Amino acid sequence: MTSGRPGGSQPGRPVRVLVLDHTGELGGAELALVRLLEVLGPDVDVRVLLFSDGPLVSRLRAAGAVVEVLPLDPGTASTSRSALGRAGLAQLVSLARLVPFTWRLSRRVRALRPDVVHTTSLKADVLGVVPARVARAALVWHVHDRIADDYLPAPVARAFRWASTRFPREVVVNSQATASTLPGRSTVAYPGFAADQVRTDGRPSAGRSPVVGMVGRISPTKGQLELVRAARGVLDEHPDATFRVVGAPSFGAQEYAEQVRAEALRLGVAERVVWAGFVVDPSAELDGFDVCVHASPVPEPFGQVVVEAMVREVPVVATRAGGVVEILAGTPGDPAPLGELVEPGDVESLARGISAVLADPEAAADRARRAADVAQDRFAATRTAEVVSEVWRRAARPAR
Repeated sequence: MTSGRPGGSQPGRPVRVLVLDHTGELGGAELALVRLLEVLGPDVDVRVLLFSDGPLVSRLRAAGAVVEVLPLDPGTASTSRSALGRAGLAQLVSLARLVPFTWRLSRRVRALRPDVVHTTSLKADVLGVVPARVARAALVWHVHDRIADDYLPAPVARAFRWASTRFPREVVVNSQATASTLPGRSTVAYPGFAADQVRTDGRPSAGRSPVVGMVGRISPTKGQLELVRAARGVLDEHPDATFRVVGAPSFGAQEYAEQVRAEALRLGVAERVVWAGFVVDPSAELDGFDVCVHASPVPEPFGQVVVEAMVREVPVVATRAGGVVEILAGTPGDPAPLGELVEPGDVESLARGISAVLADPEAAADRARRAADVAQDRFAATRTAEVVSEVWRRAARPAR
């Protein structure tokens, strides 16, 4: 980034954007950022500053981004959403450590002289306020979480809603479901898929035992426990089915992962459950699924794995809540949902939905092909880039 006038971008040069994220791990928001940067046009110049190292660094550099790491105290960087609402001694110590970090971050942001500071996580949203002010840059919050009491601790949600109308110049959200939890104006930019994620050779014909799969971080909000509990009902109708859980626990969810495994043993389905662990690219796993399950018991902000399954022509069973409802919404010409919707937290409803897909694979395949066509038009990363770039250009204009 080169220097320019403060308060707005100069005509004829790209908008300089500095993206801040608290983590170097590969979460949903981070993978969406990688796909966004891969397709940005020449009218924006983006640099990324992370608060911890990790595999995200190499992924961003492979996408052509300039990346640097300014380390934040690991205990603060890894604090979970639920822990944010508990002001214990450890949390107070971590907050005290934020003061020198904010000072270092402010100096670095000011030296880079961006037109826009774009923050992509709740922690980065908060930590980016002072540096953006110091650098006289427009602050854009990219909110990937529903700011609701069923998703965040109530005090955190209230404080964030208040701050969202006062500090950022623009707010980008990943769905209408997320937008509905914020009090002010926001712009919806659905996380986009990359072109190489689209299946182009058609799905193989049946002829093997069905595989029911789930992809995602192992966490109470993702629904692995609900899937294991539904497995008993599915196996009663489809005894040759296998359940494949792709993902690993993070952000303090190891205890939950152990609970899920123990429940599989208690219900007598452990031998039918495969724990595949974390994979960088889930495409090959998705191609082996006969149905992809999204079983979040609470409304999720978006649900990128649902889109990834759709563009691979994999039938989807998902909970009727949050951003997933938008993803699976039909078209004006054919309003039928693009997947099987079930009630959140209802194990029996989930089992019935999975069994219905497995019972009629031809109908499920027809719906999955229609879903792929709609998804390719609705959720392409190029469309995401158009929306976000326009927000950056708007934010960078000098305030009047």
